[in-house]
Amino acid sequence: MGMGEFAGKKLSERRDKFRWKKEKYSRRVRRLKEKHDPLEGAPQAKGIVLEKVGIEAKQPNSAIRKCVRIQLLKNGRQLTAFCPRNKAVTFIDEHDEVMIEGIGGRKGRSMGDISGVRYKVIKVNDISLNELVRGRREKPRR
Repeated sequence: MGMGEFAGKKLSERRDKFRWKKEKYSRRVRRLKEKHDPLEGAPQAKGIVLEKVGIEAKQPNSAIRKCVRIQLLKNGRQLTAFCPRNKAVTFIDEHDEVMIEGIGGRKGRSMGDISGVRYKVIKVNDISLNELVRGRREKPRR
């Protein structure tokens, strides 16, 4: 590989070529996340709760993880979101408006023992789910 006085152009061409081998670069430049992701590349999204569901944890754990089925407002897609913390699902009713974000697993996929769930609920009717669970705020009656 030339490292001489006039090798700058060749070096930069090679760098441009081999950047495509880096997965993060090629996915970002091709905008693959925005194309396949239900949130269309956004960090958070709002949706309407369709139903509450319990999802069984993967082996070797044995639990029913409390989740909700959601229909997104922006594009109408349906997805499942996890309700973190104890008794959090009791503060969520059908037809509530919830805010979701990524659950933070392996490269945007599911996390831990909850298979197929990539998102978690962070707000219910514009009040933090965390504050509702801790008893600092009350859910407004509609």
